[in-house]
Amino acid sequence: MNGKGRREVEFAPKDAQLRDDVRTLGALVGDVLREQCGDAFFQLVERARHAAIAGAGAGAGAGAGADDELHALVTGLPARDAETLIRAFSTYFEVVNLAERIHRIRRRRDYLRAAAAPQEGSLRATVAQLADAGLTPQQAAALLQRLRFEPVFTAHPTEATRRTLLEKEQVMGRLLVERLDPSRTPDEERAALARIREEVTTAWQTDPNPSARPTVMDELENVLFYLTDVVYRVVPPFYEELEQAVRGRYDIQVPTRAVLRFGSWVGGDMDGNPNVGGDTLRAAFARQRDLVLALYRREAAELARRLSQSGVRTGVSDTVRERIAAYAAQFPKALAAIPTRYHDMPYRVLFTLLAARLEATRRDEFGGYGAAADLERDLGAVIASLRAHGGEHAGLFGVQRLLRRVETFGFHLATIDVRQHAGVHRAVLATLLRDPDWSTRAPDDRLIRLRRVLENGEGPPARGSPDDQATRTLDVFKAIGECRARLGADAVGPYIISMAEHADDVFSVLVLARWGGLAGGAGHVPLDVAPLFESSAGLEDGARIMRTLLDDSYYQAHLAARGMRQMVMIGYSDSNKELGIGLSRWSLYRAQAGIVATMDRSSVELTFFHGRGGTVSRGGGRITSAIVSAPPGSVRGRFRVTEQGEVINAKYGLRGIAMRTLEQTTSAVMRATTLPRAHDAREETWTTIMNDIGRDSRDAYRALVYDGQRFVEYFRRATPIDVIQRMTISSRPASRVSGGHVSEPHDNGKAGEIERLRAIPWVFAWTQSRHLLPGWYGLGTALDRAAERHGTGTLGEMVRDWPFLRALIDDIEMVLAVADLSIAARYARLAGELGNQYFPAIRAEFDRTVAHVLALKQEQALLDSDPALQRSILLRNPYVDPMSLLQIDLLQRWRAEGRPDNEVFRALLASVRGIAQGLQSTG
Repeated sequence: MNGKGRREVEFAPKDAQLRDDVRTLGALVGDVLREQCGDAFFQLVERARHAAIAGAGAGAGAGAGADDELHALVTGLPARDAETLIRAFSTYFEVVNLAERIHRIRRRRDYLRAAAAPQEGSLRATVAQLADAGLTPQQAAALLQRLRFEPVFTAHPTEATRRTLLEKEQVMGRLLVERLDPSRTPDEERAALARIREEVTTAWQTDPNPSARPTVMDELENVLFYLTDVVYRVVPPFYEELEQAVRGRYDIQVPTRAVLRFGSWVGGDMDGNPNVGGDTLRAAFARQRDLVLALYRREAAELARRLSQSGVRTGVSDTVRERIAAYAAQFPKALAAIPTRYHDMPYRVLFTLLAARLEATRRDEFGGYGAAADLERDLGAVIASLRAHGGEHAGLFGVQRLLRRVETFGFHLATIDVRQHAGVHRAVLATLLRDPDWSTRAPDDRLIRLRRVLENGEGPPARGSPDDQATRTLDVFKAIGECRARLGADAVGPYIISMAEHADDVFSVLVLARWGGLAGGAGHVPLDVAPLFESSAGLEDGARIMRTLLDDSYYQAHLAARGMRQMVMIGYSDSNKELGIGLSRWSLYRAQAGIVATMDRSSVELTFFHGRGGTVSRGGGRITSAIVSAPPGSVRGRFRVTEQGEVINAKYGLRGIAMRTLEQTTSAVMRATTLPRAHDAREETWTTIMNDIGRDSRDAYRALVYDGQRFVEYFRRATPIDVIQRMTISSRPASRVSGGHVSEPHDNGKAGEIERLRAIPWVFAWTQSRHLLPGWYGLGTALDRAAERHGTGTLGEMVRDWPFLRALIDDIEMVLAVADLSIAARYARLAGELGNQYFPAIRAEFDRTVAHVLALKQEQALLDSDPALQRSILLRNPYVDPMSLLQIDLLQRWRAEGRPDNEVFRALLASVRGIAQGLQSTG
């Protein structure tokens, strides 16, 4: 792996069924290829596959020519043949990815069936661990009362698979789950495989390239697919598992509310996206409300069918009878539609009427529910009646499941956060305050002026034309107020300020909200404002900014009106692009620690919101390790995190996987909150060493990446960034707005281009070219210098005993294992003499980093400590190589032709999607 030669892929006995699934599904894909493309094409695929394996097996010692056979085989193919070959390998990865997810479900079921110890990271294992550590029932109850995990789904442009194909993947996933039933007959097995083959074949015949760039509402439908088809289904089982875990060790009740919440940015994320505003926020909430009410109505109708108890056979509470009488008067048509023979079945009648009331709510008709709490009370009345009249095993289970869903999703399904760049707020205020120099004034002067506006209650100034940015910004706050009034205070999430760097950035939002009509009776803004610290300056000054806010009497009053809660978001992506992986992670750690120390001097409850992407360089990696290695005091029972792009499909694409995701993350939050690390006197020394590592890592990274126009040209030529920026996978542009205009995609060497380019396509491009440079570059040099100053023994001790550095090294090891510098060298040749200038330094830094990681972890090969992941990468990387070589060849041809929108470009789009499937990573 990675210059050490391909090792034989070995499956542990517990993974033998995964091996069998991979073989079965691989053979099925082969059958589809023969049928659809002919035997000659299938033989081409097989030759390319064997050549890729042989090239990987040759290892670094064979030199760059080890994959010459593969290169000769795939280079120069007609564009349509190249696209077909890429899709063949991509299809293989689709089924392998599914097989691995199904195996995770299989392993979880094995643990649940076994009488031995529960699965590591499960709720049962975690509760047992906490009980064994001495957590009292009172402490356990307190933990459950404050416990909350809130994943927030975003529409960032990293999901390279269109929804039509995701739906087919869902069907295949369900069929594969059904195959886990050991009682299935051979005929049923053949039928299941036939259905899977049908889905693979129809997917093969489906164009993977959307014909147009998706709209915001298209992106919303993608997120809602996961929320309604998967997450909605697994919420009640999650609570049931939590209840069983707690009941096994404690005699306490699990709270019905607040452990799980779900959020979304779709429709509210304005940062860099001119297509998002007040109208999309209104439309997104309307669609979410419509969907969740329809789900409740169907569930109520199903409960009406199932709860057939007769009044003459069992008692029913007076409350239930009173509700039946009230709703029968409100919905006489619904009552008349109930056959007379069912009129003595009170629960059936009530749930039929509840379904009618839910439909009236959905249609905004008379008699509908005013709020989700009203529906909760109706369901609570039924539950109390069932319990009082022998209904524990006569329908209670289904009613409780519906109640759990209503408590979790309300009438809004998911909260929607609103986000905008701090620079946009300053520009709008410059217009509204009629102060063209506003953005360049000292931050303290801006803060004084804004505070005066708020204290004096200065009214909104006259607005400009309907199309201007100021009017659109104020309309967003108007939309927030409308959605809160219609759906409840919990519907709208925090207002997030991107690139927050000063206290006046927070006050800017309060002023604009007031001027947009979003203010309560006492003049306070009913909105949680969350600064997003993501630049080096923001992270460095985060604690100072929060101290300024906490010391301000006006902001103290705002917090008091908001229940003394403060959310702070930290962003991983931009700091990585600016500082490199080493100092970025260390800056994030220090910022959290500093903000915790500042907030601990107040009575304000702090929640960190982590803006994590799918890749390590953007905060991805092992989420459970990140939680338990976070600074002391930074979790405290609450964890909010973005789930972006392909990560949503990987974590929430199947119900069994979603369940495992929820319980693993919640368990990590419980452990981090309840089992804090003991103070280690060595951390003072380690902090000093880490300061040096961060600084040296940054210096090495910036010496390469910010070398000027020439490195920008290398990036442009040695990666498919020009293809990525033309892909129709997002409603948002790939580059940040500068001066009101999006930077041009092919403006090679333009000053500041790296700063303007968003972190997502930046990482996406490096991943495609197999460099994965943002995830490791600079750390090898930094560890070299640290070893010289402090000795390898000290560094090894830090990795072994300090969770922060252990998690960082583990994440970087994973990136190094996925990267392939032999293939990256071929991309480098696309840059001509720039490749000769830059790639030797990149290769040397890679080798340095690998050597240090192996030494620090005392391993012979990368990921020896994680055999399952090591096996997965060993299995995948050789099959990605043909697609990479095809992409290189196609890039040369496409660029030579002037980058036309032709068959070569279509083949390039297929290559981007195929490599993303194979590496299971985009941006």
